[in-house]
Amino acid sequence: MHATMTGLICTVLCVSVAQAELRVGAAVTNITPQEFPVIVNGGMLSNQATEVNTPLHARAIVVDDGGERLAIVVVDSCMIPRPLCDEAKQLAAQRTKIRPDRMLISATHTHTAPSCMGALGTNADLKYVPYLREKLAQSIVAAEKNLEPARVGWVVAKAAEYTALRRWIRRPDRVDLDPFGNPTVRANMHAASNWDNVIGPSGPEDPDLSMISFQAPDGRPIAVLANFSMHYFSDKPLSADYFGLFSEGLKQRIAQDKQGAHPPFVGIMSHGCSGDIWRRDYALPATERPNPTIASYTEGLLKIAVAAYQSIRYDETADIAMAEKRLRLAYRVPDKQRLTWAQSIVAEMGERLPKTTEEVYAREQVILHDLQSTEVVVQALRIGNIGIATTPSETYALTGIKLKKQSPLQHTMVIELANGGDGYIPPPEQHLLGGYNTWAARSAGLEVQAEPKITAAALQLLEQVSGQRRRVYQASRGPACKAILDADPVAYWRLDEFAGKRARDVTRHARDATFETGVAFFLDGPENGFCQGSEVNRAVHFAGGRLVARVPRVTDTYTVSLWFWNGMPNEGRETTGWMFSHDDHYSVGPRGVHLGLGGTATQPGKLLLQTGAGEATQVVALGTSDIARWTWNHVVLVRTPDKIRVYLNGAEKPEIQVDCQPRKGAFSEQFFFAGRSDQAAGWEGRLDEIAVFDRALSATEVQSLQPVD
Repeated sequence: MHATMTGLICTVLCVSVAQAELRVGAAVTNITPQEFPVIVNGGMLSNQATEVNTPLHARAIVVDDGGERLAIVVVDSCMIPRPLCDEAKQLAAQRTKIRPDRMLISATHTHTAPSCMGALGTNADLKYVPYLREKLAQSIVAAEKNLEPARVGWVVAKAAEYTALRRWIRRPDRVDLDPFGNPTVRANMHAASNWDNVIGPSGPEDPDLSMISFQAPDGRPIAVLANFSMHYFSDKPLSADYFGLFSEGLKQRIAQDKQGAHPPFVGIMSHGCSGDIWRRDYALPATERPNPTIASYTEGLLKIAVAAYQSIRYDETADIAMAEKRLRLAYRVPDKQRLTWAQSIVAEMGERLPKTTEEVYAREQVILHDLQSTEVVVQALRIGNIGIATTPSETYALTGIKLKKQSPLQHTMVIELANGGDGYIPPPEQHLLGGYNTWAARSAGLEVQAEPKITAAALQLLEQVSGQRRRVYQASRGPACKAILDADPVAYWRLDEFAGKRARDVTRHARDATFETGVAFFLDGPENGFCQGSEVNRAVHFAGGRLVARVPRVTDTYTVSLWFWNGMPNEGRETTGWMFSHDDHYSVGPRGVHLGLGGTATQPGKLLLQTGAGEATQVVALGTSDIARWTWNHVVLVRTPDKIRVYLNGAEKPEIQVDCQPRKGAFSEQFFFAGRSDQAAGWEGRLDEIAVFDRALSATEVQSLQPVD
């Protein structure tokens, strides 16, 4: 069936027989190449390997409930193209009782495995591809042969110290060039190796180490499918990287000498959403960053996994279901000018492979132009009350979090690079920040709206396999949040959105605000009791955009409370940034009030208050406290007809207090956050928990807004 470029190709759903006996089989198949040298992908240019550092495997699990049967295969490969996955599934279907659309095949994303698909400066190894195809089919056949009665359990542990954001936002005056010579790189991988160049990470991390465990009814381990969001460690080729070490380590720790005559236990580490993730935590000073070996890194992760494994409870009556969608997505093809540039470079190259980054991306433009679009596969499956969603791409951690928090199944893992290898799919707002993850190529070439389309498809499939509606995410309300609501603001934006143009007002007034372009969502916010329990409070990072709100019937008496986190070096520019502005659009008028952070033109790192405009009416005042970069701070601005007071971090006395003249006439209903009304010196950092009151809060009321640790 043919569909439009962005339309649905087909949908397949299987629903199992409830309360039937669960059976599980698992197997490991060696996929290490037999012929050398072998082409290795995962880098900008082509590379070859002549020896084996660690063997490579395809690890398979087959699950059956008496009515339906499905297979999950995790492969030590950087990426596997969808056509190769489809061919392997067809082979396996001919030899098993499993339909192709009940098979999930994913890559671990080790960068030190044979190339089975072309990407950037590397071609596929045509000798290895048919060998891998056969081995993938064999892995499913072997797992099916090992089917036996089983039970299933779930656990998730936190391993935040083993994953971190590698993609950081650059300062607005440190924008870099892309491979096409354009200054578009506002965010890029490893940019934070020099703190002076950056203002903060571009997204959240996902610390979840999730595990699905299968045991025989007597407690003998059969298999564990783990999932973690960390891109790869890096090793000498050929190598399964930490994914393989973890899988073998699980076997040694939880199944040693427990198998007897039964099939061997199978440990599996699948790849979570980590397109913007790596192991190095750039938020730490360089001297404090851990520098583990691949062995010590894996050992630490295994300790967390094994400790969590001991707490798993099991279900012996789980049924299964699986659903699949195939979508046609467009590539971001070059315009005529770029295509002409690319074709001239490719013509000079002739038949040889690229030798430079410029040649790599020139060749990619020609390839994208020829392809125009592609088909991607999205899947969801359920085993009892456990869900798995897949993406066919290198997905940002935020996308995985979106799926987990909205899944109708509370226990959900997300496996990326499944059933295809379609490169990075940044959320749409991240495309505006640019960087390697967005440069058009087969490694990052899908349309800008690919991420929301794939996310929506995965959520719909999770609804189908569960028979339940997706959850609506809303941050819990801790005591600090309730204190603000008890003070009865006329608007309160928590800034915990995943995406979109709208910031939701959580008061009864429903005065939603609007995000301008140039933001990143779901960063860590101030902890201070805004959410309940261990839930992470979330904030928006502003990188050129503002939050614009309309608050009707504003007079010269009001209060603004907000939390701020500055990403700029305090001496990085004349004004570090404006965090709040009340004035007319595109102007700084006599009635305006503007609050920011001083820079070299005043006093770096101190609160800066400006009222009015021009020599006759302008008042500029500075605070006295030093405000450290990359720290959360609470500020409350209280305006009355004749005075403005600014409180900082719960202090009893104002940080700034100035007199002002009562002014006649209508006041602007426009409130700007993360930038001044005239767009000067936009805020480069995070804001959170913004509340506006239509009255002047007393000093006691201001104190009530300060959370108690």
